[in-house]
Amino acid sequence: MTNKIDGGAAFPQSGYAQWAPEGGMTLRDYFAAQAMNRFAYLDITNANSEGYGEFDFGAAAYKAYLYADAMLEARNK
Repeated sequence: MTNKIDGGAAFPQSGYAQWAPEGGMTLRDYFAAQAMNRFAYLDITNANSEGYGEFDFGAAAYKAYLYADAMLEARNK
């Protein structure tokens, strides 16, 4: 985990009976996953004639977290 504010749990659980509560994914991770959905959609719609587009997964993941950080910053204003 980075030292950035992660927004807390995206879907917090209070626990149930004998199970301990779990935080699940962070809001930052959730926002990044939503951004990745958009990148995947753009990759599919911009595919070349063989149906395969050039896709840099590492760059897309980095960019997704930049979007997530910007969303958290706007949310906290």
